[in-house]
Amino acid sequence: MAKRDFAFGKENFILIAIAIVLIVIGFVLMSGGSSVDGVSFNPEIFSTRRIVVAPVVTIIGFLLMIAGILKNSKTKEQA
Repeated sequence: MAKRDFAFGKENFILIAIAIVLIVIGFVLMSGGSSVDGVSFNPEIFSTRRIVVAPVVTIIGFLLMIAGILKNSKTKEQA
C-alpha cells in the first residue's frame, strides 16, 4: 500500500490536540458565576480564576495551535 500524504506530521497533530484541550479548559475555567435568581449581582464573576487564569490558559492554547499548524514536520523536510 502507498503511504498517505498528510499535510501535517505526527508532532503537528499532537500539538494541535494539546492546544484544543487547553482551549477547552480555558473556556471551562471562565464559565460559571451566574446569579441565583437572575437579577442579583454575584461578585464571583470577578474572581482571579475567571479574570486572569482562564484567559492566560486560553491564549496559550491558541498560541500552541498556531505553533502546531506552522511547525515543519521532519518527514516533510526529508521528502
